[in-house]
Amino acid sequence: MAQIEVRAEISGSVWKIETKEGQRVMEEDVLLIMESMKMEIPIMAPAEGIVKEIKVNEGDSIAEGDLTVILED
Repeated sequence: MAQIEVRAEISGSVWKIETKEGQRVMEEDVLLIMESMKMEIPIMAPAEGIVKEIKVNEGDSIAEGDLTVILED
């Protein structure tokens, strides 16, 4: 099984996690929502898969490129 690493596209904070480990997601499903510059930015699944591991917690500050979620296809 291949792993897909989902990384933050911008710096900000994790506002809300919309998925759970073990959950099957479809391409473009929202995995989590970030807050940056008072805007909500969804982080979406790049492909269908199962959420193997969520690497962040709500309230965490993260930088562009940080690993947020690992999916397994």
